[in-house]
Amino acid sequence: MSLAQNRYSPLYFLASLGAGGLAVTFFMWLMFWVPHPGQPVPIFEDNFAVLTSGNLLEQAMVLGAMAGIIVFGFLNIKLLIWNLGRFAAFRAAPAYADFAASNAGSQVLAMPLALAMSVNVGFLLGLTFVPGLWGIVEYLFPAAMAVFLLIGILAFRMIAAFLKTRLANGGFKCAANNSFAQVLPAFALSMIGVGLAAPAAMSTVQATAGIAIILATFFITAALLIATVAAILGLRSIMENGLNVEAAPTLMVIIPLITVVTIAMMRISHGLHVHFDVHSGAGETLAFLTRMISIEVLVALFGVMALSSVGYLSRFISGTEASAGSYALVCPGVAMSVLTHFWINKGLVEAEMIVKFGASYWILSAVALTLQFAMIALVMVLARKHFAKGSATILAPAE
Repeated sequence: MSLAQNRYSPLYFLASLGAGGLAVTFFMWLMFWVPHPGQPVPIFEDNFAVLTSGNLLEQAMVLGAMAGIIVFGFLNIKLLIWNLGRFAAFRAAPAYADFAASNAGSQVLAMPLALAMSVNVGFLLGLTFVPGLWGIVEYLFPAAMAVFLLIGILAFRMIAAFLKTRLANGGFKCAANNSFAQVLPAFALSMIGVGLAAPAAMSTVQATAGIAIILATFFITAALLIATVAAILGLRSIMENGLNVEAAPTLMVIIPLITVVTIAMMRISHGLHVHFDVHSGAGETLAFLTRMISIEVLVALFGVMALSSVGYLSRFISGTEASAGSYALVCPGVAMSVLTHFWINKGLVEAEMIVKFGASYWILSAVALTLQFAMIALVMVLARKHFAKGSATILAPAE
């Protein structure tokens, strides 16, 4: 029996999330390296055109991207289904009441977070592999928004259940809140928000785009509000009580949240430009993306310093101890890879600071690729530790 089966935690939804994020990193290759005139994203027909008329290197790139999307898209869905089954059993167990009453009760928000990511992955799979999908996409957008809205309602109900008991009776242990674990609900809402924002950037129907802008703005605003409050409370407890070692990876959950919020805001901005005559220049986009990636770099430096100070990697990654929260380390690397692609292509290239496919372009893109493949390696290490039979004999305490 594997560790994940023997000692389940809702944080294992982050394994599904990480796989979905890696599928997105491969889609970035198609997004920015495959011409896609006529629509804002590459579709099957664009990829097929490269496979039939591109040079050998271009064909290899498209095949590699498609293979990555298939592998990690499949892993995303497989792990989501596994988690849903395990989570149902976990909720029915007698110990769940104590879990829900503890600070760790907010970990259940990993479920809607993973659900929202899987909807996004499903859309990427459709764009990449289904011929003619773009011809019916305007019918799919309202359905997708409805699904995201249902996931959003589920997320808000979980947040309300967590807060209601504590507002009425207290019981939240501030001393044990010495991490950024409570930022997870905000991350879930931001993932829902970025999914809702997709039609804002892609739909040609003003009503669809307008509704998407309104709904996405609501969820992104809620995510930023919760993240700000949770981070302040968490940092105060860390400075007073020291960092919770097992929850140390949560310090970098701000990074994927920033990436998701950035993409959502860019989608909203595009929808406002196309449908509502709101315009912004390439320089403004570059400045915005630079601010956001600067935040991520600073948070990453802080997070790496914190992980080093408590010896997290030597204990939970290369060592014999194991924690489901280790999967939170995949998200920051994936998120920085994705945002680096956006910063290069939507920021530097469009502002004419560098030439697309020039030497500077590929040097900077190598950073995104290095992060991507480092996270693939990390996923493989964690899979052996948590999902292989007889894995990880020393278990970290439950939080």
